[in-house]
Amino acid sequence: MGTKTVDETGADTGAEARNDDEAVNITKEDAAKEDAATEAEGQTPADDSEEAAESDEEFPPATAKATPGVGQGAVGIVSVVLGLVSLTGGWVGSVASAREEITGQLEMQAATNATVSTQLQAVYGDAWQASALWGGLFALVGLIVGVAVLVRPAFGDPDQVQTPWIKSVAWAGVSVGFIGLVLAALKYSDLILSLPKT
Repeated sequence: MGTKTVDETGADTGAEARNDDEAVNITKEDAAKEDAATEAEGQTPADDSEEAAESDEEFPPATAKATPGVGQGAVGIVSVVLGLVSLTGGWVGSVASAREEITGQLEMQAATNATVSTQLQAVYGDAWQASALWGGLFALVGLIVGVAVLVRPAFGDPDQVQTPWIKSVAWAGVSVGFIGLVLAALKYSDLILSLPKT
């Protein structure tokens, strides 16, 4: 008896092939629908990538703010040094004081009827005031330099951030300069360490 056998492998293969073809057709149809939708909106996938690139160029990623160089820190240290010179005295003040003392001695040698108070003022008082004057000048310059460092960011690049140590040094220069200026004014006006009374 002749029986007809079915090639199961061939039948299954044909069914799977039909299913794969249908899946490919559905995928192609979906892609075509998406392309048609984007074209209807006047945009293509390539346009999306171009717009994303343009937006990245317009708005670059945030970067760390640039910090100023060592210039401001160096100027702040200079202000502190000037303030210290005003307090301790410098060679300029010493020379000026010695010059006034010599000048006073020469004046007293030429004078015949000078009182003791006049002699003290000519020899020592003027020298003392010259030293105080130069100390006050150093203090004033140190104070101005310190203030200039503190206000520098307001006139520079707004993106630059002044580091805290520069502010600290500048404030120290301002403080020492102010103290030196006050002491110089008090010395010059004989409010402290005045000449002895005669």
